[in-house]
Amino acid sequence: MGRKGNCFDNAVIESFFGTLKAEYFHLATLDGLEALEAGVHDYIHYYNHERIKLGLRGLSPVDYRLRSTA
Repeated sequence: MGRKGNCFDNAVIESFFGTLKAEYFHLATLDGLEALEAGVHDYIHYYNHERIKLGLRGLSPVDYRLRSTA
């Protein structure tokens, strides 16, 4: 953790939450807390296992990690 007043520790998670809100929360119609929880769980799975990133040579984050460790 950084010193008090440094925002660098929060940059990655703030970016993720911004993406989550833009790609899921603002587009979904939710009818309860359970639906929100299930939707966020599904989105996190998509974000890590299915989403293609050009910076990771066209692989998902999990596929990139598995390929780089093999």
